[in-house]
Amino acid sequence: MSITGPCAKNGLALQDRPSDSTASWRIALPHSAAAVPVARALVRTALAELEHGADSDTAELLTAELVANAVEHTAAGDAPIELVVELRPSGCQVEVHDPDPMPPGDLTRPSGAEPDPWLEHGRGLLLIRALSSSCGHRPTEKGKAVWFRLAVVPPQWRPRPE
Repeated sequence: MSITGPCAKNGLALQDRPSDSTASWRIALPHSAAAVPVARALVRTALAELEHGADSDTAELLTAELVANAVEHTAAGDAPIELVVELRPSGCQVEVHDPDPMPPGDLTRPSGAEPDPWLEHGRGLLLIRALSSSCGHRPTEKGKAVWFRLAVVPPQWRPRPE
């Protein structure tokens, strides 16, 4: 089943369900700071609609970091940033595609240098490494994809609705 519809006038949000156990969304985002709240909202909505067991707050935070990095560290142009969200029984995977083929700094191998606690920037990749169950990057035909995975939180560890 596929559902398409307009989303934030920047492209189409596609939801695909290849099977009952997997759902995925793909959306083109503008190459601007406006992409961050749109990406957070898509992840939050996807996890809530399917009552998925991955931690929504962590997924939103890490998605915001990936999108903000793509906006800040890649050259602006006509090429949009693309967000891909996959929900699986074991967890969720979020990918951000951008047109720059250069791998992200120290996503998979820490540089050893601690971020300066007084600076506003420099902790995004540290957060992704620390809070995700796995993360990485891969080349694509049009640049690269940077991704993270979050495992499903067991029901007994989830906050209970009040």
